[in-house]
Amino acid sequence: MKLSFFRSLATALVVLAMSLSPVMMQAAESNEVNVYSYRKPQLIDPMFEVFTEQTGIKVNSVFAKKGMLERLKSEGRNSPADLVFTVDIGRLSDIKDAGLTQPVDRVQVNGNIPTHYRDPEGHWFGLTTRARIIVTSKDRVKPGEITTYEQLIDANWKGRICTRSGKHPYMVALTASMIAHHGEAEARKWLAGLKRNLARKPQGNDRAQVKAIKEGECDLAVINHYYMVKMLKDPEQVAWANAVNMVFPNQDGQGTHMNVSGMALTRHAPNKANAIKLMEFLASAQGQEMYVQKNGEYPVKAGVPLSALQNSWGSFKADSLSLAVVADHRAAAIRLADEVGYNN
Repeated sequence: MKLSFFRSLATALVVLAMSLSPVMMQAAESNEVNVYSYRKPQLIDPMFEVFTEQTGIKVNSVFAKKGMLERLKSEGRNSPADLVFTVDIGRLSDIKDAGLTQPVDRVQVNGNIPTHYRDPEGHWFGLTTRARIIVTSKDRVKPGEITTYEQLIDANWKGRICTRSGKHPYMVALTASMIAHHGEAEARKWLAGLKRNLARKPQGNDRAQVKAIKEGECDLAVINHYYMVKMLKDPEQVAWANAVNMVFPNQDGQGTHMNVSGMALTRHAPNKANAIKLMEFLASAQGQEMYVQKNGEYPVKAGVPLSALQNSWGSFKADSLSLAVVADHRAAAIRLADEVGYNN
């Protein structure tokens, strides 16, 4: 009786295992990868399409203007997200600090991305770099009249500079780099001096600053370089771009401040192997060149050909300061913006 029972039980377990195995195999071999992205679909979908053609792995991308951190927190272990794509070192470090990422130790990723553009513990990786440049009026500022970020506080620029909010992530990162290079006390003086030289209350995005120069509201602005690419492609904005000269600051010193767009593997990635394959593709020469040609951003991988427009701007010295160090000074940079009343 007992022997018959155990034989029946064993048979039932075998049948159950056989019936479950196709489902389990399907889950293990899910031929897709899920991306949560702050980057607009038109900027990244072309790369995903090529990746799918080469690997057969489908990329499902969800675009969000904001709230990614909160969404990942609320979803917890049940999140379908494998990768997060975002811009600015601040957003990348915030996701890591919230415990929502896991490290990646892959030669194909780490070997292509310089150490100063990736997390020391492997939690986030830069995909592209963007130079924080100074643009100057072609009519009212002579070439060579300003060459460094530090000169933005000189008295001759009083009432002549436009910027976006001092607490926007791009401005915060620049201030954080000034703290790293000069110390907090000097960075505070610099930010207060920059505020004194503003032509108007900080407002708008980077393109709005260039438009203000074209309209004579100010003579200088601080922007990310790729907005020049975007404006030159927009018939309504090309005149703005043509009204300014580009300055890559601090070429005789630390170099031009750089920020990144980047990626991170989520802590509970359900398709981890596929996600890492996508990371490897985007860090490869092919993926990097697609970013250059389609988005106008600079590659993180050395030796990738630049666009004709980028080549026309010439080469420049980029700041090699680790963005992990920049991230460490972000809180202080935000506090300094409040202390000097930058946005008031």
